[in-house]
Amino acid sequence: MTLLAGIAPSTTSPAPHLVDGLVEQHRDALLAYAHRLLSDHHLAEDIVQETFVKAWHHADRLLSREGSVRGWLFKVARNLIIDRSRSAYARHETVTTESGDPAQEDHTEPAHAAMEAVSLLRGVSADHRKVLVYLYIYGCSVEETARILDVPAGTVRSRRHLALRALRNRRSSAGN
Repeated sequence: MTLLAGIAPSTTSPAPHLVDGLVEQHRDALLAYAHRLLSDHHLAEDIVQETFVKAWHHADRLLSREGSVRGWLFKVARNLIIDRSRSAYARHETVTTESGDPAQEDHTEPAHAAMEAVSLLRGVSADHRKVLVYLYIYGCSVEETARILDVPAGTVRSRRHLALRALRNRRSSAGN
């Protein structure tokens, strides 16, 4: 089986056996040349394969032209190597629809809510505000808040109720 088995030429080749002979005669030299330029055996094999595909497609020209067939093959291999090195593949570039910047979380809503909460809390008395801060921001229980503020638990419940009612009223009047 030849290197180019299963690939049909674009035109009817005048000498299909010509490429088989070229592969036998020049494959090792082309592979060594490509490997020396690329320092990658697998990529060098790909270049040699492409070189012989081009030779197969241009077999009629190779038969009729003057000059060295080997020189033509080396020139084609060199051009393929140059094209590969200039390509986006060699620069490890990829085409993508995403931007290079990672997505940033939108903090607008929480910031706006925090500003609104601060504004609303300014509208209640200091005692009511302290109760709300200990209960809802620090996560203290009614009993813990009563101990911290040195007031009865009933007073904490009452202040919470009155503070929340005042906040609801302020918020609904601000929304209208």
